[in-house]
Amino acid sequence: MNRALILGGTQFFGKRLVHNLLENGAKVTIATRGRTHDDFGDGVERLIIDRENKESMIKAFDHKQWDVVYDQSCFSPLEAKSAYEALHGKIRHYIFTSTMAVYEFGRGKTEEDFDPLSYEPSFKERKDYKGISGYQEAKRSAEAYLFQNADVPVAAVRPALVIGIDDYTERFLFHVKKVKNEEPIGIADPGYFYSYTSAEDAAGFLYMAGEKTLTGAYNAAFEKSLSLNDLLLKIGCAVGKKAIVTREIAKENASPYGLSGEWTLNVSKAESAGYSFEELDPYLEKLIEVMKKET
Repeated sequence: MNRALILGGTQFFGKRLVHNLLENGAKVTIATRGRTHDDFGDGVERLIIDRENKESMIKAFDHKQWDVVYDQSCFSPLEAKSAYEALHGKIRHYIFTSTMAVYEFGRGKTEEDFDPLSYEPSFKERKDYKGISGYQEAKRSAEAYLFQNADVPVAAVRPALVIGIDDYTERFLFHVKKVKNEEPIGIADPGYFYSYTSAEDAAGFLYMAGEKTLTGAYNAAFEKSLSLNDLLLKIGCAVGKKAIVTREIAKENASPYGLSGEWTLNVSKAESAGYSFEELDPYLEKLIEVMKKET
């Protein structure tokens, strides 16, 4: 894997993926809208694209070749289709960053619980996929398009809820702030269990998928899952406060993790491919220690 193209890659674990590639000697090109600053310096080539404008990608990718493309910025099957068509004949491997949201709610989801080869994709613009159900449909349809149509090897990496110190969404930080400030957190069922993955592991597994030319779908998560109750208890112990949970949910107190069902992943397939995920509890302890200083 000498040449890698990253669609996106300037936020959160995408940045870690770029640094992993650079540290291992790959020549990296990032293709973005050019609006987000990055710290890659002269180490990468930069292309300006609009994911919702196929012609911009055709123009940007003209006369170029890569061993692998990492699609980090796809939020509709139309974008997957346009990107693949613009890259046709220019890549040898397509790695799509998907999500555990392709599965229905439940515990211990395996890759076989969603089959993109048998899914009928919809083709709408990203603005037409609204809410969590829209996000699910968009990612399922993007996977389905790629697996059903690409003539190069395709891998879909399905991360759990990604956590890390540089998470621009601040979903995890929300909970630390609320507990530390003794403010109520709105959660319909704090007993629900969820899988998480570190930004480091999300990037690390994506890198390995390219290095080993993996194909098919792979879950990415800590082996252990955690209920929201247990997560808030860990935060409370670290900050010396007791979490206040309410079922009276409003915009200002709604937990970003307060979903209408639980989601946990089985990661034995990824581990069988040779990846070793970090342990959840030590990672959480370090993350909470860092974040409680930011509140």
